[in-house]
Amino acid sequence: MLDTTLCLERFAWYAGRHADLSVQSVALACDPAYVSVRNRFSTTLTETVTCSDEGAFVTSWGYRLGSTDDVEAAAARLAFLLAALPA
Repeated sequence: MLDTTLCLERFAWYAGRHADLSVQSVALACDPAYVSVRNRFSTTLTETVTCSDEGAFVTSWGYRLGSTDDVEAAAARLAFLLAALPA
């Protein structure tokens, strides 16, 4: 069984490595658990990411960022979507 909590913690860590991203909150006790990330230079460029039972990171609007097999790439895709510089 997939540990979505661990996957989201890893996602938050990789997202936080991007120079222009700021992890706003990590809510692991919620249902569904999520990570909220924003561009440091914008109050409107934000996104909430969850982890599906199938092992995919998904945005609040249903966009699949990538799989839990490559958390770093999924975080990089979010950084691209939020117009952030690479890690």
